[in-house]
Amino acid sequence: MTTYRLGVDAGGTFTDFVLADDQGNTHLFKATSTPEDGTRAIADGFAQISEKLGKPMHEILANTDLCVNGTTVALNALIQHKGVKTGLICTAGHEDSLEIRLGHKEEGYRYDAEYPPARQLVERHLRVPVRERVLADGSVRTPLHEEDVRAACELFRREGVQAVAISFLWSVSNDAHERRAAQIVRELLPDVYVSVGIEVFPQMREYTRTSTAVVNAYLGPVLKNYVERIDTFYREQGTKVPVRYFQSNGGMAARDVMVSRAVNAINSGPASAPMAGRYITRPLDIRNFITVDMGGTSFDITLTHEDKTNIDKDIDFLRYRIGTPMIQVETLGAGGGSIAWIDQMGVLNVGPQSAGAMPGPACYQRGGTQPTVTDANVALGYLNPESLLGGRLPIDAAASRQAISRHLAEPLYISVEKAAYGIFSIVNNNMVNGIRRVSIERGYDPRDFALIGAGGATGLHLTALAQEIGCRTVLVPKLASGLCAFGQLLSDIKYNYMAATPMRLDDRAPLADLENRFRSLEHDGITVMQAEGIPLSRIAFRRSIDMRYVGQVHECTVDIGNTPVNAANLPYIKQLFHDLHKQLFTYNEPDSLVEVVNIESTVFGKSALLPPPRMPAGGKAQEAVRTRRQMIFSAEGSTVLTPVYDGEKLGADDVVEGPAVIEEPTTTVVISPGWTARLDESGTYVITRNAL
Repeated sequence: MTTYRLGVDAGGTFTDFVLADDQGNTHLFKATSTPEDGTRAIADGFAQISEKLGKPMHEILANTDLCVNGTTVALNALIQHKGVKTGLICTAGHEDSLEIRLGHKEEGYRYDAEYPPARQLVERHLRVPVRERVLADGSVRTPLHEEDVRAACELFRREGVQAVAISFLWSVSNDAHERRAAQIVRELLPDVYVSVGIEVFPQMREYTRTSTAVVNAYLGPVLKNYVERIDTFYREQGTKVPVRYFQSNGGMAARDVMVSRAVNAINSGPASAPMAGRYITRPLDIRNFITVDMGGTSFDITLTHEDKTNIDKDIDFLRYRIGTPMIQVETLGAGGGSIAWIDQMGVLNVGPQSAGAMPGPACYQRGGTQPTVTDANVALGYLNPESLLGGRLPIDAAASRQAISRHLAEPLYISVEKAAYGIFSIVNNNMVNGIRRVSIERGYDPRDFALIGAGGATGLHLTALAQEIGCRTVLVPKLASGLCAFGQLLSDIKYNYMAATPMRLDDRAPLADLENRFRSLEHDGITVMQAEGIPLSRIAFRRSIDMRYVGQVHECTVDIGNTPVNAANLPYIKQLFHDLHKQLFTYNEPDSLVEVVNIESTVFGKSALLPPPRMPAGGKAQEAVRTRRQMIFSAEGSTVLTPVYDGEKLGADDVVEGPAVIEEPTTTVVISPGWTARLDESGTYVITRNAL
């Protein structure tokens, strides 16, 4: 009996579905996203799956042993400030720490006196001080005044608060007050979502812990409602296994864990791209790659070096400090639906405003009238002028040209072709700047990396991007438009267990205490994994330590693998820190004293690998030419009659010389002049730059 895995990635414009079976077959489907009710888009996708396989969906789901769901619900709620009414209980005197923000202003606005403050997720009168004080050593200076907590609950009840965050100063040293306050809130307000700092982010830095707890509370009920709807829908459709949800840390989580850690869902979509990237590059023996995912709304970038993807902690995301680990994703407002416009100075701009799924680009015929990146690609001849998604999405090429002409070409006194190429060039420049931020600005040379295309629109721009930044190898898998959904199927269950453990690593350092703390965290992880049915043989760990030189303000997160913390291994651990410090900041101080701030053990429930695909041999690439279209590859606007290949008729080792276009059912790949594409037997187009 065939068994399946199903990955669903709900994006801003399209919802992607990848169904893989135990025979190595993989199927990709797309449905228009329905943000108001995600189950409608999933129902559309299920109907497509049922039709393709010729089986009722309940039969397919009954034989599916993994269902994973990635969602933008939490991200959209934070972007649009559509979370719930939230209250905060904090140590007296610290109710304004959220607003003070450590005196921080975002990069680029530090000296801008007119830059507006971030919108607060908790109104000032709902930040309630409580008399209590724990000192840094864990001793109690002021006992918890429980009547203050009860008074806060009464205020929250009157104000209609739906979620409460609790964060006390130095709870990482002694969490008794914070946990008692949470117990009181849960007793008095049983229907209110409670987010406890010591549970959400149990590490040093009071502002980060408080902000993370508040964001978690603000989004918690929103995600809870979404998860309950999705779970109910899947059960009604015949799913036998629990649905898992994808997290920002690059791993899956059970429903209850996801609901209690809603902050981990903020960037769940693009976080799975590196896992898919490893799967794609493994047969090609590539260990350094940058994934770029251009969908309808955004452009997401991740970097993987030596098969390790960068992880961010303690960062400002959409102007809110979040401490929990997240796959490092650079996100730009540069998608296929990004709107092109002219500013007051008469300069052409692209994004960050987007036409989204509705009304969408002008060519979608859904009421959109503004010119978008997709409209530019239609006008340049890259996109099929009649339909996309295998014929399911009709295209009106005349509407694209009309929108570009009316809003851009006529006001700028240029041709439609030049305006379209201007849109193409500007959005490419925006994307290149984003790639440079994750590579050059972090000490990596992009010329040492392969560029992997994900998302339905990326293939249109990829060779142009690679040429600009110097990459010589571009990879576009046939599953590119659903790469993140595919990456979910390859990912592990992943939970992060953290603790604050301030300690100077001198000759008197109690290393046994540090090792015991690691083991305690890992024991907690084993308990949770086994409760979810994961056998011990599939559970693994990876440790990291936040370290810094004594006297420094900020620390570096050092990956120590599974290394035990003891006297014999201490020199090795310190050297890892020195090496990382030099990589990040160009210098280190090997003779200076090092201290530990926090520790973290990441616990994995390992998933079985999918069997690799094998494309049938090709040999007749010219027979795959479907048509020829006039296309534009330069700013002059001159056209080139260019072959368009049917990707489904290409086989392993078939070669396509640029300029050319390869049309797959859900994506289009532009091969610029001077580039050559070869279809690898693994189902990936390997596109290389011709020697000069």
